[in-house]
Amino acid sequence: MKKKLLIFGAVLLCLPISYLAFVHSLMTKAAQQEPPNDIAHVIVLGAKLNGDVMSLSLYYRVREALHYLEDNPKAKVIVSGGQGEGEWITEASAMATYFIENGIEENRIILEELSTTTFENFKFSRGKIGEEIKEVVVVTNDFHLYRAMVIARRQGFEPYPLAAETPRVVREKLWTREYVAILKTWIFDR
Repeated sequence: MKKKLLIFGAVLLCLPISYLAFVHSLMTKAAQQEPPNDIAHVIVLGAKLNGDVMSLSLYYRVREALHYLEDNPKAKVIVSGGQGEGEWITEASAMATYFIENGIEENRIILEELSTTTFENFKFSRGKIGEEIKEVVVVTNDFHLYRAMVIARRQGFEPYPLAAETPRVVREKLWTREYVAILKTWIFDR
């Protein structure tokens, strides 16, 4: 009986460790990919503002997207993010301002200002650009990219990942939280 209990305990311990290792490899692989050039639409997912100032997470996302937009001058950018608690403006508005201040023409920017979740980012962005657009570059922080790609595919997109750095100060917290969020996405986000 004691041997069976030890085996059962070992199996119980191995399951979460195996899950974490598997999910970590998926997250890391997504973050290491590079999108092709000349994709016509880039979706930048929103992140927290402090009043009207971008958090480091959001700043890293728009900075990475800006490089892609500069290298691909025909691409349009969908800035996707509503207004949360403690935010004076929408995340989309803050991103649009950043792009305009950095030389991206206003006619290349599409605002999606209603979303408050990753699922809504893609659902509402789809409404802004239409069903016929399939290929998009998705810009978010490295920890978040795998889950964003899963949700984008479920919304009918053919996404290409573009990873932005995760700020060091929140890296451990965000990567840890993402392991649970991915499980939720696999089960619920349809």
